[in-house]
Amino acid sequence: MSTSHLPSPVKFREDINGLRAWAVMAVVLFHFQIPGLSGGFVGVDIFFVISGYLMTAIIIKGVERGDFSITQFYMARVRRILPALLVVIAVLLALGWFWLPTMYYKSLAVESGTAISFTSNVYYFLRTGYFDSAAHEKWLLHTWSLAVEAQFYVLYPLIIVMLWKFKPCFKSLTLILTIILIISFSVNVWLVNVNLSAAFYLLPSRVWELVAGGLVFLLAKQLNKNLKINSILNVIGWVFIVASIIFVNQELQWPGYWALLPVLGASFIIYTHKDNSTLSNNLIAQWTGDRSYSIYLWHWPIVVLLNFTSSYVQWYWIGFAILLSLLLGHISFKLVESPTRKFLSQKSLRKEILIISILILFLIILILTIKLNNLENRFPSEIDLAANESKNFHPDRYKCNGSSAGSPECIYGSKKVGAILLGDSHASSIASSFGTAALQKNMGIILASYNGCPPINDMVVTGMSEDSLCKRFNIWVGSEPSVTRSTLPIVYASRLSSSVLGVNNENFYPKFNFNGIINNKNRDAYLESFQNAYISTVCQYAKERPVYVMRPIPEMDVNVPKTLSLNLLLKKEDIDVKILKSKYLEENEAYINAQNMAQKKCGIKVLNSTKYLCDEKYCYGSKDGRAFYYDDDHLSEYGNKRLVQMFESVFKEKVSQ
Repeated sequence: MSTSHLPSPVKFREDINGLRAWAVMAVVLFHFQIPGLSGGFVGVDIFFVISGYLMTAIIIKGVERGDFSITQFYMARVRRILPALLVVIAVLLALGWFWLPTMYYKSLAVESGTAISFTSNVYYFLRTGYFDSAAHEKWLLHTWSLAVEAQFYVLYPLIIVMLWKFKPCFKSLTLILTIILIISFSVNVWLVNVNLSAAFYLLPSRVWELVAGGLVFLLAKQLNKNLKINSILNVIGWVFIVASIIFVNQELQWPGYWALLPVLGASFIIYTHKDNSTLSNNLIAQWTGDRSYSIYLWHWPIVVLLNFTSSYVQWYWIGFAILLSLLLGHISFKLVESPTRKFLSQKSLRKEILIISILILFLIILILTIKLNNLENRFPSEIDLAANESKNFHPDRYKCNGSSAGSPECIYGSKKVGAILLGDSHASSIASSFGTAALQKNMGIILASYNGCPPINDMVVTGMSEDSLCKRFNIWVGSEPSVTRSTLPIVYASRLSSSVLGVNNENFYPKFNFNGIINNKNRDAYLESFQNAYISTVCQYAKERPVYVMRPIPEMDVNVPKTLSLNLLLKKEDIDVKILKSKYLEENEAYINAQNMAQKKCGIKVLNSTKYLCDEKYCYGSKDGRAFYYDDDHLSEYGNKRLVQMFESVFKEKVSQ
């Protein structure tokens, strides 16, 4: 197949171009939640291997000829990556002026700055997990992978050139890169048990994937290929790729050991260099491969737009969004990528740097203008009021995340502690309202919580080691005197219907397991194991003190402040966010049943949050244009005050004892 491409130090390869197509479509279809492609995010890992191979090829060929220029290498990468990225950012900032409330617009400006500086992987690591629901609110989240590659591009040629000058030998270079790969892979395996977000986003745990591509290039130059073995490796490579896309899922520790599957698959395919493969060398794959970078750039903002407008549940909007991603990718490839690369490559290095610098400077000035100025007069004040609820959470919510109960930051109300609040992030989101109720009796409460980790006995985080942070927290809860103090009532509040039970989602991968039962095909046994573990936990606490369990907080399915502010912006007739109460009861049936069974078994008391958040027909995420949540399922500081009256009963009963 003949395709016209710009001149490159490395010969164009149809098999790699086709592999790009598989990688980008896996990512795109995964992000648009197409069923059966639970591991589509492995496309990024495939891209890393491809980049490592091509960069190594460019550098090695240059140092072999003796004309390799690090400056020219850097500018070639800038020429390849930056123009299309700058256009995407400029378009988002332009559209955001008309459609984004001030808080979200300023957040977009910050994201844009990190994307341009190729530090977005660090920015998102500090703020959100890739698979978290909040990730779908970040317009430029996908640029984290560009940041990883850019950071690699800065360091990698320096290492290769230094090693080559020291000993210009392929075997020595192969040995050093193998050592780097082993170290990085070890960091990756260690880090997924310590900080999963760091393992996902940061360069040290991703270097091995890029270096794997480099080793493919070096080994291909040193080994004699056997046609039969080549064919077998190629088939194995494609099996690994397809298996990764279909069977890997986001509940696994990632990258971890599982990332070997797509990395080895991509490595085998590149190594065997089979240009006549029907899987990669066909019209569709080659067309998509050429446009893969632009498609990747444009698809994610469209994903966020669907999420922003709550259109991701309708198949026709998803289909339109996929086609729009391909169309914008094509336009970007034809009108931005190809022309700018051709134009800039014909300029002198000084002119090229000047042009790129002017473009970057223009966007930086725009970003700073947005960030530093008051832009709230663009919309009516109620729109920004609704949007600003996204930031209305307690400033100390993360300080009590783990084994720090009893510290000053984890006591709400007065210093005379009268109760303990035990749970996960749902507990931390309501702690201040419990503290307000306690303060009315001149008391305070201790918060002991860990995000995403409900304290349940004998619970294991699926796919994580026995030494996981969640496991450590549960062990700590059972031994910490400030929690186990027998005279203090305990209020137990956790998000279990979604994170544990999957709210009746047949494709849900349970985040936790009890007694090793995790398979949804045995869902009845799984629910029974959960209920037994839950009842055992709360009844154990109830032996020595009053125990209260809180009915689950209704989950709105959409980001409440964003949806409410958009409803106000579009002047919808029914602006408030709500769900049917019957839906809430159906989704939480197993959890509520477990609470009721515990109530009968050991006399625990139930705090009914729905009395304050729902009426007979609806559970509300907002009322009269004011949001109760700071996202889709956590009550804000404004919303949680609706529960103060509910928590007062804890202290009324305690005082009367």
